Amino acid sequence: MGRMTLAEKVGQMTQIDRVVATHDVMKKYFIGKSIRRNDPMKVNNASAARWVTTVNKIQEAALSTRLGIPMLFGVDAVHGHSYMYRSTIFPHNIGLGATRDVDLIKRIGAATAAECTATGVRYVFSPTIAVCRDPRWGRCYESFSEDPELVKNMTAIISGLQGQVVPSNSRKGVPFFANDKTKVAACAKHYVGDGGTNKGINENDTVLPWSELVRIHMLPYVGAIEKGVATVMVSYSSVNGTKMHANRDLITGYLKNKLKFRGFVISDMMGIDKITTPIGDNYTYSIEAGIGAGIDMVMVPYNTTSFVNGLTRLVNEGFIPMSRVDDAVSRILRVKFAMGLFEAPLADSTSRNKVGNNEHRRLAREAVRKSLVLLKNGHDSSPVLPLPKKAPLILVAGSHANNLGFQCGGWSMRWQGFNGSNVTSGTTILEAVRRTVDPTTQVVFSQQPDQELATLNNFSHAIVVVGEPPYAESKGQSSNLTLPADGLAAIESVCGRKRRSKCVVVLVTGRPVAIEPELLARIDALVAAWLPGTEGRGVTDVLFGDHGFTGKLPRTWFRSVDQLPMNVGDEVYDPLFPFGFGLAT
Repeated sequence: MGRMTLAEKVGQMTQIDRVVATHDVMKKYFIGKSIRRNDPMKVNNASAARWVTTVNKIQEAALSTRLGIPMLFGVDAVHGHSYMYRSTIFPHNIGLGATRDVDLIKRIGAATAAECTATGVRYVFSPTIAVCRDPRWGRCYESFSEDPELVKNMTAIISGLQGQVVPSNSRKGVPFFANDKTKVAACAKHYVGDGGTNKGINENDTVLPWSELVRIHMLPYVGAIEKGVATVMVSYSSVNGTKMHANRDLITGYLKNKLKFRGFVISDMMGIDKITTPIGDNYTYSIEAGIGAGIDMVMVPYNTTSFVNGLTRLVNEGFIPMSRVDDAVSRILRVKFAMGLFEAPLADSTSRNKVGNNEHRRLAREAVRKSLVLLKNGHDSSPVLPLPKKAPLILVAGSHANNLGFQCGGWSMRWQGFNGSNVTSGTTILEAVRRTVDPTTQVVFSQQPDQELATLNNFSHAIVVVGEPPYAESKGQSSNLTLPADGLAAIESVCGRKRRSKCVVVLVTGRPVAIEPELLARIDALVAAWLPGTEGRGVTDVLFGDHGFTGKLPRTWFRSVDQLPMNVGDEVYDPLFPFGFGLAT
């Protein structure tokens, strides 16, 4: 710190996108961090070696500066290294919350870190520890649960990403890293109250008494800090009318001073820009408000010059004290030293075989089967599941049965996810059925079946796989939470009154959806599969009885959207399926 100029300090507080992180920019502005926000290296099948080459090129520019301070390179690895071609894509957090399995989630964190470091990535914007209180929110699947205690328990993923805290060697609030080159810096997000906004509207206002804010939304951050989390990302949303990116009381007063967090606080993408309305209307004020509130690193990510010049001017003119800059830079350097970045700044591709390897895919398959929640199994005392592997004829139908992108959901290869099965590798649910059943069993597939197909053929069983299309953030906002029309039509056709076969419906959704009583009555067995990721065989593991159903609802399944928000513990609580519900086989 004593050797650094103001320009070098400001550079450490600046995060820019890979596409603008040229050698000249990195060297001129002493940039402290870079990210990958677009499609993987602009090529969907970019190899691990290409990722390493790209990251090292940026790193070499950082190392060529006067003090040679290495930069951090980060990605949105929210359910595995999910932007990497052929990586293992795990179930989204809502599914992991259904497992209640702390050991499992640690192993998933470790596998994610190993695949990231194999491609040169040392920082992940994960985990999301929001407590989603309204499923209309488009990011609800990124939340482990509506229950703050369950979300706090699932912060165990940080121990997988960074390493298990050794109490004798740790101090409260100080970032902890195991001495292991396969570990990454984690980021607990989005601080705070992002899952409690009015009507679940993304980036809206969370209006709560202080005691409720602490009890519900702050609790997971206590767990994250106990596990030595390296960084915390601030939410776009507001709390009681104050934008979180400008909330000094909650960032400096509570997170840093009360909870003793000693890592660094990072903005969301263009987060300080959104302090004003219209966005970016007074960028100088946004810099002053954000840095003054306690943000240590700003995700610019493109307009490097405006941020660097603006922050420099505000410091030189006395609007932002040097002590605030020094606090920010010391936190950033603390993380970089603690994770061993100074000793080993450059990545190598010798571990590239860890990306999507069999061990990690087996782990993801285990996570899928433990995440599935059985909501209905037959009528009266006649269970439908598990299905027999040996049957003359099985129908598999629906929009999500043979679509890897729909299985994975948002934040998979692209921000909003993808449609189809040719963007990365994995096993669809249809493929999993065909691999699971007896060789003598004939499997018929129809993406959009008509009633004639279901009634005129002698199917012993029908599996209808339908759900939501992929989405992320505000694109997933929904006021009615209904299934798409093609999904409802598929259920109606296959599970209609004239059918001869038993009808199993598998819902591939990021949250509970509306199920009318008449529709539920026609379904023989109903499974919530959430967003399972690339390993579809985890679904058939439980459908066909190789493993039992063990998942429990991580959130309340409502009867009507008119009941929302409705969460376990509410005075008025009349759900279709309560929090914690899940049948076993």
